Amino acid sequence: MRVIGTAGHVDHGKSTLVQALTGIDPDRLKEERERQMTIDLGFAWLRLPDGDEVGVIDVPGHRDFIENMLAGVGGIDAALLVVAADEGVMPQTREHLAILDLLEVERGVVALTKVDVVDDPAWLELVREEVRGLLSGTCLREAPIVGVSAKSGQGISDLLAALVGILRSSPSRPDLGRPRLPIDRAFTLTGFGTVVTGTLIDGTLEVGQEVVVLPGEGHGRIRGLQTHKAKVTRAVPGSRTAANVAGIDLQAVSRGDVLTAPGAYRPTRRLDVRFRMLADAPGPMRHDQRVKIFVGSAQRMARVRLLGADALAPGQAGWLQLVLEAPVVAAPADHFILRQPSPGATLGGGRVVDAEPVRLHRRRDAAVLEALERRLRGTPAEVLEQALVSLGPIPMRKAVERARLDPDSAAAAAHDLLVSGRLLSLGGGEPEPESDALVAAATTWEGLRRQMHDAVQTYHDAFRLRAGMPPEELKSRLGFEPRTRAALLEWALRTQALCEIHGRIGLPGRQITLTGRELSAAEALLARFRQAPAAPPSFKECVAAVGEELLGYLLESRQLVQASAEVVFAAPDYDRMVDAVQKKIRTSGSATVADIRDLFQTSRKFALALLEHLDAEDITVRQGDVRRLKEDGGQASG
Repeated sequence: MRVIGTAGHVDHGKSTLVQALTGIDPDRLKEERERQMTIDLGFAWLRLPDGDEVGVIDVPGHRDFIENMLAGVGGIDAALLVVAADEGVMPQTREHLAILDLLEVERGVVALTKVDVVDDPAWLELVREEVRGLLSGTCLREAPIVGVSAKSGQGISDLLAALVGILRSSPSRPDLGRPRLPIDRAFTLTGFGTVVTGTLIDGTLEVGQEVVVLPGEGHGRIRGLQTHKAKVTRAVPGSRTAANVAGIDLQAVSRGDVLTAPGAYRPTRRLDVRFRMLADAPGPMRHDQRVKIFVGSAQRMARVRLLGADALAPGQAGWLQLVLEAPVVAAPADHFILRQPSPGATLGGGRVVDAEPVRLHRRRDAAVLEALERRLRGTPAEVLEQALVSLGPIPMRKAVERARLDPDSAAAAAHDLLVSGRLLSLGGGEPEPESDALVAAATTWEGLRRQMHDAVQTYHDAFRLRAGMPPEELKSRLGFEPRTRAALLEWALRTQALCEIHGRIGLPGRQITLTGRELSAAEALLARFRQAPAAPPSFKECVAAVGEELLGYLLESRQLVQASAEVVFAAPDYDRMVDAVQKKIRTSGSATVADIRDLFQTSRKFALALLEHLDAEDITVRQGDVRRLKEDGGQASG
């Protein structure tokens, strides 16, 4: 599917030409017909001689309605620039062409209208030369110029043939799997409810599909779809689409909103962009200047943050970070236009490079400018790598979405990055473009590795006698969702950036060395355990003797074993008692608390604590008042 957009000065016959081509009057408003002047966007369609059906967006040519024009040309595949033969190039001809050039509309045809009212061939040739000179240096410099008369039909077949020629080389819109319908019109139909229209990009829409309208929070379901007033069950990228949406009120929708799938896009108030000032723009562009941005079908007020420069003169290009006053939905590679609010004038335009910058950039940060340059001009691998750098560890499919790569390019880019060591697959293997496999840029991982190392080192410094940091505490410091935190920790352990000791996370090669005083205190406590193996000091007594930190070290290093909140055994004594309990049960078939108390000549408190600990360790199992060995098939009592 393709969409053609008109452009040109007021009264040069755009709407009349569209009606001659399509049989549809694009002026749908009563006021337009009364004034015989296009005020808002009009829509039509036609079937070309080669059988392809194309949509047509007719835009107003009067300078007072330039902002309506901008809402329509953002999604076109080709331009139909209309110049009246009897008047030639006029101010809005120039401004519309400048806008098309900023939007990088590379395919177009110039329709030299009203040739039937010009009797002088020399004048016609002069107008042609004027138009050709105007086109030079723009994206439409190779556009054919066709003389036509909408009234007599002269040249219409030649114009259709020229449209076929330019569209034949136009690539199909890629299906990135994330449907986006910038809404240029919203209305209600009796018995149907809310209907929104726009040019569908980035994905498909289907009847029955759940959808959202952004940047609001309207959720609904598609009841019906039409393309060129024909019902369809599935709308494809590049098609003019009308969607009947159930569950969303008309009051919740306006031009500039986007109909999309839940979770596919997030509204943003910041955009990193590459911007080019028009040579005749009122300038210069200055830092903190207030502008209007037009992207998709939306317009928003924004503040300019100039990056790497103090000002941009007319004709210059540079990097901007735009801070919007209201959120918008955009994606990398989207084109945009900036206009001066008052007096109204087009300043320039360019491409979105990052639609979700995570922070306000320092204006003269060379690393930021270098990263933006790579994202703008880089290979698919470089673009994917920059997406990974900006997003951190993320499912592969989300990185591909951010980079706006098709699956084949994404797979090749990921392979190149993996082979070169610039991409890490945290789960191992080579991730598929559509997979949820977690990936990260190697530079991102290096930063996270340092972050984890520093966190563990800080913990070691604060708690010198502990084996390491609790895993959950470390993961909580990483700031990602639980699955990502777990994957990062697993990767750190697998690559030996960190190690696990006694269930805690530590730094490899680290050893705990006790001071002389700590060694003396520990030895004195262990001596007390040797004096009464089956009736040792309580947990509280141990804390009083050596303190919580040294006691924790003795437990983590398994010199002591804690059987309950109050009962602690020396590890050698505990191991001998476990062997004795198992031998007792194998001999007798079972054992009671009293049996174990008598076996060790101890009190019920120690015997019960030992048995309950063995139950928890799945060595024994309680059945009523007796214990049996779990390995013998014992079942726990209810």
